[in-house]
Amino acid sequence: MQAADSTTLARARAAFLRACRLDVETAKPGNVSVESAGHGMTSAQFIASADAAANALFRRSAAIGQRILDAVTLTRESVGCNTNLGIVLLVAPLAAALDTLRDPPDAAAWRAATESALSRLDIEDARTAYRAIALANPGGLGDAPEQTVHGEPTVDLRAAMKLAAARDSIARQYAEGFCDVFDTYITTLSKWSRETPPAIITLDVFLTYLGRRPDSHIVRKHGETVAQSVTREAQRQHALWRASLADPESGIDGTPGSGIARWDAELKARGINPGTSADLTVATLFVGGVLNGV
Repeated sequence: MQAADSTTLARARAAFLRACRLDVETAKPGNVSVESAGHGMTSAQFIASADAAANALFRRSAAIGQRILDAVTLTRESVGCNTNLGIVLLVAPLAAALDTLRDPPDAAAWRAATESALSRLDIEDARTAYRAIALANPGGLGDAPEQTVHGEPTVDLRAAMKLAAARDSIARQYAEGFCDVFDTYITTLSKWSRETPPAIITLDVFLTYLGRRPDSHIVRKHGETVAQSVTREAQRQHALWRASLADPESGIDGTPGSGIARWDAELKARGINPGTSADLTVATLFVGGVLNGV
């Protein structure tokens, strides 16, 4: 097995930081952004969290569970709250897989390496990841009767994630080899040219995820009915936004228009945060940044 060279790791770290910055530089409905704080958090906290977590996530040869725990610990020390647990859970296996690839990686090889990394997860990865999740203390996560994160795991981390995959989109990535992330990179992100403003790409990826299935974070906090209503509205808003992009007379430059801005304010007023869709967006942007250049 060939180890990643320093160029791959440096590119991956830069792609991660860029993806996290785009996450808050782009005004996404219901999410914290530079232009619109929300849910008791600011964009500066998210950027500081990325800076804090990066060294742990891209520590060569570190176990996936340890990367997760160290990244969450450093984040808590930096900002004092849970800003990036979902991002950390998604990026850690992807980063570990890159350790085995030489520069430049391709999507198929990275996907295969990620599947291989997931297959090697053990019970110690579960223990450290459980500690990280408990430390981050996300609302509603880990309360299932089987393999609760507040207890001692009896299965490896991937097996635990498979138990949660039906109700949690991040767990589903562990169960299914990050199919959603790599498929969305191919079908949505990679269709845009390198000259496309990053905010357009970011919003397109986010609305794709939000319109595909109910957001796991919304389901945990507000229930399935609310989450489904948000998904339907995301489909509607996405269609309107894409139509405006296709109309040369619209004067729209691809940034969120008044309809999306109003929806953003409405979601925040109701305390609705499509956090899982944002986390998956960051993971997809990270993949794109590594494969296509930051």
